Amino acid sequence: MNASHDWLRGFVPHTLSPEELGELLSRHVVTLDGLHRLKAELAPFVVGRVMTTEKIPDTKLSFNMVDDGSGTLLEVVCGAPNVMAGRSYPFARTGTRMPAGLVIEKRKIRGFTSNGMLCSSRELGLGEEHDGILELDTTAAPGTPLLEVMPVGDVRLELDVLPNRPDLLSQRGIAREVAALTGTPLGLPDELRGLAAVPEPVRGASEASSGGATVRLDDAGGCPRYMAVVIRGVTVAPSPAWLAARLQGVGARSIGNVVDVTNYMLHGFGQPMHAFDLKMLAKQTVVVRRARAGETMTTLDGVARTLTDQMTVIADAERAIAVAGVMGAQDSEITPATTDVLLEVAAFDPRRTRATRRALGLSTDASYRFERGIDARALPELLALAAGLIVKVAGGRIDGTPIDVGAAPAELPRVTLAPSRAARVLGVPVSREEIMQRLESIGFRVSVVEPDRLAVEVPAWRHDVTRDVDLIEEIARLRGYDTLPDELRPFRPGTVPNDPLHMATQRVRDAL
Repeated sequence: MNASHDWLRGFVPHTLSPEELGELLSRHVVTLDGLHRLKAELAPFVVGRVMTTEKIPDTKLSFNMVDDGSGTLLEVVCGAPNVMAGRSYPFARTGTRMPAGLVIEKRKIRGFTSNGMLCSSRELGLGEEHDGILELDTTAAPGTPLLEVMPVGDVRLELDVLPNRPDLLSQRGIAREVAALTGTPLGLPDELRGLAAVPEPVRGASEASSGGATVRLDDAGGCPRYMAVVIRGVTVAPSPAWLAARLQGVGARSIGNVVDVTNYMLHGFGQPMHAFDLKMLAKQTVVVRRARAGETMTTLDGVARTLTDQMTVIADAERAIAVAGVMGAQDSEITPATTDVLLEVAAFDPRRTRATRRALGLSTDASYRFERGIDARALPELLALAAGLIVKVAGGRIDGTPIDVGAAPAELPRVTLAPSRAARVLGVPVSREEIMQRLESIGFRVSVVEPDRLAVEVPAWRHDVTRDVDLIEEIARLRGYDTLPDELRPFRPGTVPNDPLHMATQRVRDAL
């Protein structure tokens, strides 16, 4: 799982460095496997201050004396029109390799020697502006590394997320933990504020219509809940720089604004989504059903696949258009000609998704998350965010209200926990107040039933918590394992030998 340092700060405005954040997560949440600095190619660039500048006669060039922090002023020829004495700019010393591959060399230009290069945004790979060099708004001393004064390089954290924590397969899931550990409020990134409003969905047990589209759910076992919304009048184009940067931060590539929004939601919130070209759907109808034995479909990777009747598919009125929870079909994908979109957000059965993925030999980011379980209760919120974001980056309008078919989510499970038992298991006293604070900080709801009995409501994104020992584990990791005693303590109340059946049971447990 890749996490973006910048994206996490969008959810929770912490002040930790990437190294500090990785260490915090490793101690309390998930193992950090490594850090990967993006824009690392800019590491050799430094702040250069132009001390003097003069025009070279009969040219558009200027001759400059540049302080690069080395103690010796360097002669530099520059062709940009905006060079000014006393200002600071990105500077490439002789021998520096530019992002495009060019190596800066000492050379003679119009009778002047140039020892390095003052750089524009385009030359640094930070934008298309190349009419002038990039002026730095900084008081940093000459010679300061550029990445220290211009934080353009995100850092990717590579995390080893175990199968029991699918909630950590998203930026928000990890940010939730960071918020709890740092005491910093959890919120939404700035790009998700002020989005177009989305009406309340139209509910239907198995069928509903809105915005000129109809959704019918025939396979509730493979798809407990399915939501969709129609967005008309979009313009498919390259994504804005901030959206492409979000995806780059987690190792994904930018494809186009509409598809990038679905990938933003997958990596940002752990919810796979799919956008269909509405005009390619026969009768503008979506049917969630079992595949027919021998039915074929060409998936987005260009491979023709034969389906079985044990698989769930998304179909239109005539044919299958996606393998549920795995991948869409090639002939309904978003193209530059797309103007109307049907956006799908659903919950698919983990076992069915896993079996389908194995049978097809096709593993995707979507199947990886559906196999481990997503938060079906969050579908309305995430559909509204995604629809609003598509309108923001691709234009258009939301037509009608969202469609919501399938069973309503079940009641959240409750687990009973006795603080005295938590103290016995952990070997240290843990107050009721601390237990409540720790658990509530990561989304559990805790109420006092009796002085030594708490009722804990488990959030929908935590499929791994079913017993009181699971809650005690949460308390231990949030408190910090290093705060717990590491000596073995006697606990047998007497010297009566263990029952043979108990010993046999213990041997079986050890073997398993």
